[in-house]
Amino acid sequence: MRHGLRAIAFLGGQSIAAPAYDAKTFLLLDRLTFGATAGEAARLKAMGVNRWLDSELHPPAADDLPAQVQQQIDALDMKPMNALVVDFAAKVKALKAISDSDLRVAAGHAYQQELSDCAKQAAARSVLRDLYSPFQLREVMTWFWFNHFNVHQYKADIRAMVGDYEETIRAHALGHFRDLLEATLRHPAMLRYLDNAQNAVGHINENYAREIMELHTLGVGAGYTQQDVEALAHILTGVGVDVASNPPRVKPELQDQIVRHGPFVFNPARHDYSDQIFLGHKIKGAGFAEVEEALDILVRDPATARHISRELATYFVTDDPPASLVDEMSKTFLRSNGDIAAVLRTMIDAPEFSASTGKKFKDPVRYVMSAVRLAYEDKVILNTQPVQNWLNRLAEGLYNYQTPDGYPLAASAWDGPGQIETRFEIARQIGSGSAGLFKPDMPGVADNPAFPQIENALYFDGLQQTLRPATRAVLDEAQSPQDWNVLFLSSPDFMR
Repeated sequence: MRHGLRAIAFLGGQSIAAPAYDAKTFLLLDRLTFGATAGEAARLKAMGVNRWLDSELHPPAADDLPAQVQQQIDALDMKPMNALVVDFAAKVKALKAISDSDLRVAAGHAYQQELSDCAKQAAARSVLRDLYSPFQLREVMTWFWFNHFNVHQYKADIRAMVGDYEETIRAHALGHFRDLLEATLRHPAMLRYLDNAQNAVGHINENYAREIMELHTLGVGAGYTQQDVEALAHILTGVGVDVASNPPRVKPELQDQIVRHGPFVFNPARHDYSDQIFLGHKIKGAGFAEVEEALDILVRDPATARHISRELATYFVTDDPPASLVDEMSKTFLRSNGDIAAVLRTMIDAPEFSASTGKKFKDPVRYVMSAVRLAYEDKVILNTQPVQNWLNRLAEGLYNYQTPDGYPLAASAWDGPGQIETRFEIARQIGSGSAGLFKPDMPGVADNPAFPQIENALYFDGLQQTLRPATRAVLDEAQSPQDWNVLFLSSPDFMR
């Protein structure tokens, strides 16, 4: 009764109308974004499901962020990666030249702090886009692909590169997989992380070659052999990082083989030009063209189509996606030359996807982002640090997974008692007040608190239809709006 009265008051004293959105439409919106909001639901209703899906699958290049969000991003101290990498390389050289141990330790601390600031700025931009981008699916896919092509920020100087790496992935997040794969191969963050910067003729490092096949394309058990890994490692020799201002010194006949773009370099003097047999194909020694040929072979392999389709279905549909769904997505992958948007459309149109909405357990990133989006809608937060802290507490911090396989996609990694207890605490922080989200992250600036409005228009227009009777009964026992918010964010229904 209490909440019925609140609904009438919210709607200006009029009788409660029928919900504006059916449950399936609401759940579709919730699954393909970082959390449904009233504004996004209104956009979907105005456009219709098909047009809304097309706009999400084929967004414009521009961000089109709200002005207040764009101002915050523009104010971040983010320098171009190329300049950062050169600058940090010079600092390392200067650091090594300091003879006084105390001064060297102090300079080392300052160097590490500068690197961490780079990653912190990148994370702030990422959080703001996740919360406020009008083209949510691109941001969801950016997170997915970053996780698929994972790098860990705390290796070497990757903190200086991670923001640019994320931007590179984002540009291809809904494009063709072949382009995305090569974009990650050409990025110094990946080459540093998986050690290909050290891979050279006579000094073979198989690390990146193995992970490209095992994690990025074919998948485990796809039938490739150790000989294929070794062949790819030889093909990848000379692909590395070079921050010097001048091109590498090579024999005159190899000059036109050099490939450079920022810190990325293909150095023919470090390349093994011997012919290779890779996945049954003979690849003649030809420099960087060998790399292009190997990537084409990998992307056209049906095993890659299955591996990528299964990963997408695991993330969006269910922990153990049915073979029928993976097969249809794989066919689209092969037919469209790896068009990611086309593969996603096949998944979304499948009955298995529709049947799964409202059942997939949210990972920590989806949980936190959807809670903040629901609580504050288009009221822009002024400090992303609480969000970053919550993700770290839930063990899914941005750029923070150490091994190349990325964070797990299955619920079993995130629904244990310790995780749920931490979610309850975060639900209390988000539901009880603004939790520092509206206090700018700078000294001497006052907090501008706001109250989370979770029982809002979206709740009455669609969200409450998705709740089970047991959840509604618990919510009816809430003793205050804060209590209601916390109970709602802690409910099993909101965690799916």
